[in-house]
Amino acid sequence: MELELRHLRVLCAIADTGSVGRAAALLGASQPATSTQLRRIERHLGAPLFERTAAGVTPTCFGVEVLVAARDLLSRADGLGRRPEEEGGPAPRRDLRLAATISPILPGLVTRARHQQPEQRFTVSTVYRSSDIVDLLERGEADVAVAVDYPGRELRHSPAVAHRGIATEPAFVLLPAGHRLRHRTEVALVDLAAEDWFLTPDDGAGWHRVFLGACAAAGFTPARVHEYLGGRLELQEMVAAGLGISVVQATTRPLAEVVVKPLAGAPIWSRHVLVWRPAGVGGEVVETLFGAATAAYRDLMAASAPFQAWAARTYRPTRP
Repeated sequence: MELELRHLRVLCAIADTGSVGRAAALLGASQPATSTQLRRIERHLGAPLFERTAAGVTPTCFGVEVLVAARDLLSRADGLGRRPEEEGGPAPRRDLRLAATISPILPGLVTRARHQQPEQRFTVSTVYRSSDIVDLLERGEADVAVAVDYPGRELRHSPAVAHRGIATEPAFVLLPAGHRLRHRTEVALVDLAAEDWFLTPDDGAGWHRVFLGACAAAGFTPARVHEYLGGRLELQEMVAAGLGISVVQATTRPLAEVVVKPLAGAPIWSRHVLVWRPAGVGGEVVETLFGAATAAYRDLMAASAPFQAWAARTYRPTRP
């Protein structure tokens, strides 16, 4: 087969909705037909593009790379023959108001975006709750943002706001370097039932329900939970001191006194999301920011030995 633009649109629809069924409905096709088309595309490319989970599907590492290229091609194709005066969006030199959660993606995103569009100026603000970020966009007080949501608990907003998933990743666990489970390749969540946990506050996207739901599914309620809102280094120092353990992002780079371990079966997933106001941000800017965000995330993956080891075990290319 030869890849066509319609195949790329299928891949993007699956990634954006997090589900083959929802993508099929969006495209006006049946779920079996969309599933068959996805399998044909994966066979053509020689590796899985999505990981199937109970909550839907999430892109594999290879899938992220394919989606970035697909979106770039689709954006260029959609722009063919379009005159500059037909483009919507703000004047290019207006400050772009960027809001973001405390995300490791942010530095790389802004650096790349400034390099690719040096005429575009940015005003950056940090907002903890993803729901507050949506409110800022709805009120027109921000133009674009990086937020977080969870498979099955996707970000809610009005039609005046749009969003696109940057990357979906499993949660890992941060343990003291001398922890009894430090030598395990993966740690079962149930084996941590008696531990004290550091848990960040409610993020307006369902984090507490996701974490406590995963614990309940594993058959336990955390013995003690300490609410924590602070820097990543301070969290690692408290875990190193034996004060508790914590769920962390898969790309976390540990200090010498702690270890980062995957959770067996990947029971907790989160998604980094680009969110924007289409009336205030042009399509070219959105594509630039999305490409910068996904590239920043790939850099984080490449710099994380625990994530690389987990991905190598989990995603094994299939033969064409």
